[in-house]
Amino acid sequence: MGSEGPSIVTVHVTGFKKFHGVAENPTEKIVSNLKSFVEKKGLPKNLVLGSCTILETAGQGALGTLYKVLESAIAERVNGSSAQGQVIWIHFGVNSGATRFALENQAVNEATFRCPDELGWKPQRVPIVPSDGGISWTRETTLPVNELTKSLRKTGYDVMPSDDAGRFVCNYVYYHSLRFAVQHGIKSLFVHVPLFLTIDEEVQMHFVASLLEALATLN
Repeated sequence: MGSEGPSIVTVHVTGFKKFHGVAENPTEKIVSNLKSFVEKKGLPKNLVLGSCTILETAGQGALGTLYKVLESAIAERVNGSSAQGQVIWIHFGVNSGATRFALENQAVNEATFRCPDELGWKPQRVPIVPSDGGISWTRETTLPVNELTKSLRKTGYDVMPSDDAGRFVCNYVYYHSLRFAVQHGIKSLFVHVPLFLTIDEEVQMHFVASLLEALATLN
């Protein structure tokens, strides 16, 4: 067994389109350019970069698309293309007030949107999944956020663990993804990034590649 090396990790990523107050969403660019970036840079042998998808910055109205995206990873696994290993979702979202990267530990079952999403929905204190319980219910990632944070700090990035993904679309998507992950035996992580004005595009691309490398060494 030991001679086989680390098992395969397939990572699927999502970013978001622009939204109210953020004319250029860095995560749209990061996720759109990630495949070509890692092809040039190279990835660990046991890591496969799967789908790279840009989501509408919307909650309820974009759920159908989100679930199609999440289910595509499961369909792949059933079809055998990544049957031998772990499947991980990484969702990237922007925090325009942030000065550093944040790995989100959890999502809360609450949608309270400070402004309407891109499809005009503005829920207030609404449970994301009513059957899960009230708005204080949380779901946590099964990935070791503190360990990943330490590893990325050693590489030189300003990154922190966070217990608050907000109550807007980022938290909404993360909550659904964590719930889906539990149901299907996969893992999910949400990462908040600053604007490119705060940390430039090249550094952010290298950060994402380093995060992928850190995930590849977990097992």
